[in-house]
Amino acid sequence: MQMIRWLNVTGFLSDRRGTSAIEFALILPVFVLILFGLVAYGVYFGAANSVQQLAADAARASIAGLDEDERRKLAASYINDNASGYMLLDGSHVSVDVTSSERSRSQFDVSISYDAERLPIWNMHIPLPLPGKVIRRSSTIRIGGI
Repeated sequence: MQMIRWLNVTGFLSDRRGTSAIEFALILPVFVLILFGLVAYGVYFGAANSVQQLAADAARASIAGLDEDERRKLAASYINDNASGYMLLDGSHVSVDVTSSERSRSQFDVSISYDAERLPIWNMHIPLPLPGKVIRRSSTIRIGGI
């Protein structure tokens, strides 16, 4: 008799205790995925911004060069001396290329490639599509300055 009273279906369906716990259990994985995605992309965008800033600073440092070879040496020297000072960058994984601009003969481009494989986001194993492991940015500057 008590077993039948315990299995009262109408009482079970009308009981609302524990619904918050069930809702929390359903929403928590989605929330954690979004949170880890924000952290992962935040780190990546921070590194990409640092690579862009490094390219712009290297272009400004190399403007004193008289020819393409000297500008390349000045840019490489600036990057070797300063790359590790930029947020999330390791100077040993940065490569630079200085070339004449395709758009104008009075400009040159400083292009930087950064191997971002050592960023911590690749160890998170989140089921989100992550960006490429090589960050490429460039900066164009006029020959002779402003």
